[in-house]
Amino acid sequence: MSTSSRPRRAGARASAAVLATLTATGATMISAPAAVAAPGDPDVKIHRVGFPFSNQRHQPNVCDFYLAAFNFRAGQSIAWSIEKLPPAAAPNPIAEGAIALADDGSGYTPPVTPEGAVRFQEGDYRLTWRIVGETAAPKFKDFNVNCPVAPNGGPPAGGGGLAMTKDFSPVAGTAAVGLAAVGGVAYLRLRRRRADGAA
Repeated sequence: MSTSSRPRRAGARASAAVLATLTATGATMISAPAAVAAPGDPDVKIHRVGFPFSNQRHQPNVCDFYLAAFNFRAGQSIAWSIEKLPPAAAPNPIAEGAIALADDGSGYTPPVTPEGAVRFQEGDYRLTWRIVGETAAPKFKDFNVNCPVAPNGGPPAGGGGLAMTKDFSPVAGTAAVGLAAVGGVAYLRLRRRRADGAA
């Protein structure tokens, strides 16, 4: 009996040692700084229109978009410009402006549009930004504008059936199907009477 209990104790000790090592490793990983940029690094991100301003993720593929600034000092101002990347020839910059920052060092623009247009043409662009009054080199981000085109006419692919419009409600559709069914039954009864010789 004593020989069978010793391996269990040794196994329990080994399990406890492994658990302690994993716990220490987990604590070290939690307390270790992240490999990505620290929260205090100032940056300007591109956000799709409708994306929450407070989210600091950069979105390089957009249609309609705005600029969001994070982690700057209160009172600073950010000058920005957007240029079209080659091979397409376009006057540069296509759009430019400034971001005024709130007391917490954050700020954002309204939806960005090119001069004299409602929306950017599809293609590749570069956002360049700098802190007004500072001599540090400007920073930039490349991004792509791609606006999906909604299909026109007819029901969506695979939808089948009737396309619903404001003039054709589901109630009207049900009534039309009901009338067609009643008319079909009446027609079959009439044909049967004529075949039997009834008037």
